Amino acid sequence: MSRSGRNPDRRVKTAKKRTESSTRWLQRQLNDPYVKKAKADGYRSRAAYKLIELDERFELIRGSSRVVDLGIAPGGWSQVVRAKAPKASVVGIDLLPTEPIEGVTIFEMDFMDDAAPAALERALGGAPDLVLSDMAANTVGHKQTDHLRTMALVEAGAWFAVETLEKGGAFVAKVLAGGTDTELLALLKKHFTSVKHAKPPASRKGSSEWYVVAQGFKGRA
Repeated sequence: MSRSGRNPDRRVKTAKKRTESSTRWLQRQLNDPYVKKAKADGYRSRAAYKLIELDERFELIRGSSRVVDLGIAPGGWSQVVRAKAPKASVVGIDLLPTEPIEGVTIFEMDFMDDAAPAALERALGGAPDLVLSDMAANTVGHKQTDHLRTMALVEAGAWFAVETLEKGGAFVAKVLAGGTDTELLALLKKHFTSVKHAKPPASRKGSSEWYVVAQGFKGRA
């Protein structure tokens, strides 16, 4: 105990089979107020608060009727959508298994699979008015390669949004430090009336992640 009577930050001892990096990750989790809040509020991950904070700023979810969640696992973002728009149809997709969420159709498959976009559209039963993407490629430890792999997913998500969104709809995606690549930014500005970057408070300060928020889809010519 500290002199003030409060517990200092919890520290984790490095176990024989635990790497130094995993020890740091575990210590960060134990001391993270968003992790504790997620458990208390019933959300599956701290990432839920990133969407909550983005929604508070950009008013993304209220009024949405058909929502696509790209990279749904473990399901925190879809939980937020269900809480804020309980009547909306929600469809999610991820390579990783995701525990069922009431009112959400989940596909365990690769979004880059040619069959994925059509499967999502069929399950949704109409054009989405909100496409959310918290997708990120598995890292290989090479900064430039990791960036390119993740941005390829973002670009695929953006094209899906452009090809399927209802007029007036929105697209939100996780990008890495430096924001959206020039070509992708041009694509979004061409098809949306507003394109902005944001780093919600729930995103860790040391993290390279930002989010691009494109609103007011202009429709397809």
